[in-house]
Amino acid sequence: MNRRRFLGAGAAVLGAGALGAFAVPAAARLLAEGRPGRLLSSEVPLPEPFEVPLPVPAVLAPVRTDGTADYYEITQRVARLEILPGVHTEAWTYGGTYPGPTLSVRSGRRTVVSHRNELPVPSVVHLHGGHTPADSDGYPVDLLLPVGSSADHATAHALAGMAGMAGMAGTEGMKGMKTMRGSAGRATRDAVRTVIGTRDYTYPGHQRAATLWYHDHRMGFTGPAIWRGLTGFHLVRDDEEDALPLPRGERELPLMLADRAFAADGSFAYPATDPDLAVPGVTDDYMNGVLGDVILVNGAPWPRAEVDRARYRLRLVNASNARLYRLELDPQPPGGDALVQIGGDGGLLEEPVAHDAVEIAPAERFDLVVDFSRYPPGTAVRLMNRFGAGRTEEVMLFEVGSRPVNDDPPLPERLCTLERLDPEAAVATRVFGFRRGRDGNWTINNRLYQPGRALAAPELGSTEIWRFFSDVHHPVHVHLNAFQVLSRNGGDPGPYDEGWKDTVDLRPAEAVEVLVRFTDYPGSYMLHCHNLEHEDMAMMADFTVE
Repeated sequence: MNRRRFLGAGAAVLGAGALGAFAVPAAARLLAEGRPGRLLSSEVPLPEPFEVPLPVPAVLAPVRTDGTADYYEITQRVARLEILPGVHTEAWTYGGTYPGPTLSVRSGRRTVVSHRNELPVPSVVHLHGGHTPADSDGYPVDLLLPVGSSADHATAHALAGMAGMAGMAGTEGMKGMKTMRGSAGRATRDAVRTVIGTRDYTYPGHQRAATLWYHDHRMGFTGPAIWRGLTGFHLVRDDEEDALPLPRGERELPLMLADRAFAADGSFAYPATDPDLAVPGVTDDYMNGVLGDVILVNGAPWPRAEVDRARYRLRLVNASNARLYRLELDPQPPGGDALVQIGGDGGLLEEPVAHDAVEIAPAERFDLVVDFSRYPPGTAVRLMNRFGAGRTEEVMLFEVGSRPVNDDPPLPERLCTLERLDPEAAVATRVFGFRRGRDGNWTINNRLYQPGRALAAPELGSTEIWRFFSDVHHPVHVHLNAFQVLSRNGGDPGPYDEGWKDTVDLRPAEAVEVLVRFTDYPGSYMLHCHNLEHEDMAMMADFTVE
């Protein structure tokens, strides 16, 4: 499908999405709503499902601590990994593994992570969901150059992503090469905070317990970098959560979902416009996102996990470039309500919410409790993706054990008390349209991304209403502060909009209103689509907190 045909298809799905066809089966509904992405098929034989044990990423120990902070070191490097059994794949990694090591930190304690870049490309680290000062947020041109790079390399790399976007955008894009980070146009390209070799990212920890994740965020190249492995868990814990009778230890499973495709030589296949990744973007057929035909959980294809007949806490992250999932258990336990949601992007909900299935867009997180004691011993329970087809309909397998166990007490009816933002306190309402432009590129408010050009300048401490609207599917992510969903299409929030969120699934021809309060840190931040191919093709915008 070329760009012109895609634009015609996009116009068609607007009507289908506007109908809100919730009565049809999940896969058909997703197609009617404008299925994001195009399938990229692997060229190597794929393993049978449920042969590989579920790996759990190792928890990284701090290299030192003091009275207020914990210090970590991570080396970004190339590694050859056996992701598919018997096949070796070159990956870009944090610390030599995919996913990278998990950081498990305490709310209220400062975390300092020193990243050393031994990759063949620059990198930028974003703590997704982190409440972070601007200089550690992972602004997309704050580059960490590989060890041994020169100052000349730094300048060239800093402009590479913008040069690619300039090629997409014509005259407007060329202007973007001249203006870089900063408010009111004061900053120039000389102000890009590019460093060579090692960079410290500081996270003050002024946020509640939540499932966060860290990933690469380099302008124009986030899609291929994450596709090749630059992701990891960052778990924040606090006393409020510790006081609850939640599954812990081996019964707390972080699950990072991703889809990938593999070339004939075992490498990650990806349809980049430029195989050398000097110019951003993907070929025309994949402008709406890249889907793989292999479902990975914690870097393993269709894994299996042995579980006790007890409650388990599943911390789910959708780390796919573009794939949406509708997750449910097969078979369902007697009485249904298999997936009990206790948290989302921004931590605990006020009370547990029971679902038969959950829909999770790229970058969203769901914190779920599953009671496997509801199944007979020996039951094989599949985690299914009802938005998938063929091999991508299966995700992983839970094998329910038979030995007697001591389980945790039941979940309380109330988990916490959330602060509710007041719409009456909002000092401004801003509108952001996520649409494909006439030139075929992805835009916000009909503008391609230009570093240093802010589309909003909220005041520090203020509350605003932000209204997002769409053409096709766009998972919208806001940096700095989590938000609360006010409405969808003027009605109530959706079934997966509870609590604090930092990413909201914006469906075709839909308008979603959120309340956001800007706290603690001034500076330049971002909102963008987290379909990574949309993001890399300029669907990003700055906002400056003043």
